[in-house]
Amino acid sequence: MSAVTTSLPPGPQAPPGPAGRRRVLPWAVIALWIVAVAVAVPFVGRLADVQRDENVDYLPESADSTQVVRLQDELPGGEGTELILVYHRDGGLTEADRAVVGERAAGIAEAHALTTEGAPPVIPSEDGTTVMVPFVIGGLAGDEEKSAAVTDVRERAGADLPEGLTAEVGGSGALQHDAEQVFESIDTTLMLFTVAIVAVLLIVTYRSPVLWLLPLLSVGVAAVASLALVYALVQAFDLTVTTMSRSVMTVLLFGAGTDYALLLVARYREELRRHQLPSAAMARALRGCAPALVASAGTVAAGLVCLLAADLNSSSGLGPVGAVGVLCALAVMLTLLPALLVVCGRRVFWPLIPAFGSEGHGRRSVFARLGTSVSRRPVAILTGGVVLMGALALGTLNLPGTLKNEDSFVDAPESVAAMDRLADAYPDRATQPLTVLARTDHAAEVLREAAATPGVAEAEAGRAANGWTEFDVYAVDRAESDGESATIGALRDRLDRVEGADALVGGPSAQQLDLADTNARDRTLVIPLVLVLVFLILAALLRSLVAPAILLAAVVASWGAALGIGGLVFEPLLGLAGLDPSVVLLTFVFCVALGVDYGIFLMHRMREETRNGLDARHAALAALRATGGVIASAGVVLAATFVVLATLPVVNLVEIGLVVAVGVLLDTFLVRTYVVTAAAWLLGRRVWWPGALSRRRLSNERAR
Repeated sequence: MSAVTTSLPPGPQAPPGPAGRRRVLPWAVIALWIVAVAVAVPFVGRLADVQRDENVDYLPESADSTQVVRLQDELPGGEGTELILVYHRDGGLTEADRAVVGERAAGIAEAHALTTEGAPPVIPSEDGTTVMVPFVIGGLAGDEEKSAAVTDVRERAGADLPEGLTAEVGGSGALQHDAEQVFESIDTTLMLFTVAIVAVLLIVTYRSPVLWLLPLLSVGVAAVASLALVYALVQAFDLTVTTMSRSVMTVLLFGAGTDYALLLVARYREELRRHQLPSAAMARALRGCAPALVASAGTVAAGLVCLLAADLNSSSGLGPVGAVGVLCALAVMLTLLPALLVVCGRRVFWPLIPAFGSEGHGRRSVFARLGTSVSRRPVAILTGGVVLMGALALGTLNLPGTLKNEDSFVDAPESVAAMDRLADAYPDRATQPLTVLARTDHAAEVLREAAATPGVAEAEAGRAANGWTEFDVYAVDRAESDGESATIGALRDRLDRVEGADALVGGPSAQQLDLADTNARDRTLVIPLVLVLVFLILAALLRSLVAPAILLAAVVASWGAALGIGGLVFEPLLGLAGLDPSVVLLTFVFCVALGVDYGIFLMHRMREETRNGLDARHAALAALRATGGVIASAGVVLAATFVVLATLPVVNLVEIGLVVAVGVLLDTFLVRTYVVTAAAWLLGRRVWWPGALSRRRLSNERAR
């Protein structure tokens, strides 16, 4: 009988009772999901209203710089919006230029409530080409007011300038405004790109004009449900949802959801050749692959939930947000997608309709040949794979240094250009202050100690209220340099010795320093937690200690190799000037949790083949033949969805997207296909130690 046919063979009539139930159940499931979507849709749009991208939402919860931001909110005018006007003329500023600058500074002081009296100072550069006008606007509540203020300042600063005189607005307030403008376009861009890529890959994979619509529709339903659930979590637990966490959730949901769909559809197609009724084939397909899908989603969700232990607000908030997306994708793929497939019947696979009683052919033969090559040279393949990944991991030695604030965007906005101009024009001084908050009754002593700290150029007292006084402290060295970092450390040490002052050092540079330190601490806590939890889940699923150890070692190696490739391309090829401090931790969690997925699918099928009578070695080859093609497709889809992050204009998302995409591809085509299979071949039934399968000698094994 042909493996592919365009017409269905006639089948016997099913008994009326069970057949009626089989017809009704899929429609009932579809109806329930329609109701769920109808309930969820009104809440989807509200998530944007509670999405937060303030500095404090990306800062460590316990850091000094975070406490400074929170205390500033309680001072008159709240957390000030720090801006710096930068005027420049290549040949040197003229008297007319200086008059214009003074006029604009005075006009801005009249239009906005500055935290200092009178017009802000105009500070010229030594070469006479540039002046900067630093000031802080107080009394602004919420992102909209701050954004409007920055826009107004830019309009006033740049209106009707003499020819040759340029005006730019920098400072942390302008940087925050520009970041929000970038973030506003991310959600829509990311969703459109992701949908387009997934649709194309599904069409190529299924080679059907209809079938691809069902997984894509199911993922869309999962996206709606997850957004509504995340909104509910925000309302119930005040969960922090940032643009980064929502973007990552979108990619995870589409990538993982499509993977689950590919695996289910592949197993369903396989069972349609063995069962005449689609409902019976689907029931068998779910029994066969649902445990692996549940374990896979559970592993990813558990790994993400481990991020709750992180001190960094953006990382800890990402954990439950991502987990919700993955679990919603699982729920939809185990209920709605099966119902849609059963309702549509075999013809949904047209023109490659799997006929009852036919034999399947195609891509799995490629993996059969790969399995044969592994069985012939397992030691050489395992050794070569390990050496290759180790060599690639050496690229981590070339990773760029810590990412600076002004390097956070792929294309520099005006605020970054302004700060670059300041760095060139004022090479020997900081252009943005460190912010110190201390108890007012110790203000004089704190001011004296701050001014006397090595590396400090000047210090001045600012606002005072609620028992706290704010100080602006300027370092000698430029912002976010090693010298300024040393000054921040020295300032904190010196002020800590002022008893009763409770002094805190914050500001943009201190925030970046705290981010790096906190990410380092989070890595030492979260990475071991993820490894232990994933290992326990794998051990429970596979009933073995050896198989989980192999899978974990393999995915950690692929993550190290992917990060090493990042070191070879981030700065040399892509021009990314730094590595975001969160990249190492987040890519580890994603690479390990998602990479283990494919190991679960392979090992679960290997265990199934072993229980069906094959010895461990031949079970490994049979599992590779059965799952190779679909897992390769799933890996390509997942990697492609993460590559979408690399098209966004934010450096940390670009870095996360590229590392995870490369890690998934390495795991799909190198680690799982060669390294894990070769290790399983060499270990034989010992791969299931200490489970019962490790002690079970099968008939074909005894025959050899």
